Amino acid sequence: MTLKKMGKSLLCSLLERQVRQLRQNNDFKLVAVSGSVGKTSTKLAIAKTLSATKKVIYQDGNYNDRLTVPLILFGHIEPGIYNVLAWFKILRANKRQLSQRYPYDVAVVELGTDAPGQLRKFGYLRPDVTVITAVADEHMSQFKTLEAVAKEEMVPVEFSRQVLLNIDDVAGQYRPKSAFSSYSLSKGADYYIGSKTARSLQGLRLSFRLPGGKRLDTEVAVLGEQGAKIALAAVAVGDLLGIAEEGINKGLKAVTPVAGRMQILAGKQGSLIIDDTYNASPVAVKAALDVLYDSDAKRRIAILGSMNELGADSPKMHREIGGYCDPKKLDLVVTVGREAAKYISPAAEKQGCIVKSFVSPYEAGEHVVQQLQTGVVVLAKGSQDGVFAEEAIKPLLANPAQARKLVRQSSYWLKRKKQQFPANT
Repeated sequence: MTLKKMGKSLLCSLLERQVRQLRQNNDFKLVAVSGSVGKTSTKLAIAKTLSATKKVIYQDGNYNDRLTVPLILFGHIEPGIYNVLAWFKILRANKRQLSQRYPYDVAVVELGTDAPGQLRKFGYLRPDVTVITAVADEHMSQFKTLEAVAKEEMVPVEFSRQVLLNIDDVAGQYRPKSAFSSYSLSKGADYYIGSKTARSLQGLRLSFRLPGGKRLDTEVAVLGEQGAKIALAAVAVGDLLGIAEEGINKGLKAVTPVAGRMQILAGKQGSLIIDDTYNASPVAVKAALDVLYDSDAKRRIAILGSMNELGADSPKMHREIGGYCDPKKLDLVVTVGREAAKYISPAAEKQGCIVKSFVSPYEAGEHVVQQLQTGVVVLAKGSQDGVFAEEAIKPLLANPAQARKLVRQSSYWLKRKKQQFPANT
């Protein structure tokens, strides 16, 4: 074991011990969110909904590994692993907190995994509610099969007091044998949506149905089926924690798309941009395309980047996305990255789509900006390394200052992009 791994393991053990003591000394609820897709958006929707009636602690980004999850409960920012003084100060501050009353009613965390066995490390949290958003292809270079993904994503069932499961995106054979609450867009779940009306790219009008015949009708600033599921999960968690419908409804008003996750931005020449660039998987790309297809647009353009970490099935999954491109609803498909060019492009062309392919997101953006006019809606979707589809958005923005709303704009990420695309940055 390297010195870095030894240091990280020691820090994790110390922080986890402090979290156990925090849980033992205080009466607060802990909500965890796991699943193959939609974790961060679901976590944020839950946190914002609960914040209307409870004091809630959570983290805006994606602190979701063994080292960073404990930091959320104590309200810390992660320092560099070699910053011994900063870690000492964190541990000391945590010790002070343990001697005081915890000031929060609810903590909301996200549990991530990119290899088998990692979710079991979170057992010490003993969540009061764990939401499992989906079982879908993720990090397939590590998991190899969907069955292995499902086995990993169901681990939190073993250490959670209650489980809320999205039965739309968790197939029957993967669901736990033990009791759980369910949510779905369709009737038949404990929590479901009775009716859904799209308000173009402004949000959704939803009618939520809750156990006991309870009903909640409201408008939420989320998009598409994925947005509806995210809002429904927030409603369900609120109900499971005993919050009245009025409080849940008040909290839902604060739920809005965040950077890189179905965020709407103003584009040049009166166009609109759907920024869904945080990451990409087959399920998420199809969901994003559905939102684009349903938009009230004169012309629709999809910027589709390669999907990373899909393992041996990557060619098949990229071709599947190309086959999902509908020439009746897309005026132009622009691909970014080598995998997208090799597999999405020919499959989309076979469907009858007009396709342009680029290795660089910067070149893709410069091509798309020439297509902008009033009534054009552009979707940008892709993975991280070798793609960075958010950079294709920058030349499209009506207000260049809105680039700060895009994902991965820190000096660390900009340097990394420059290394990967030196000719364009």
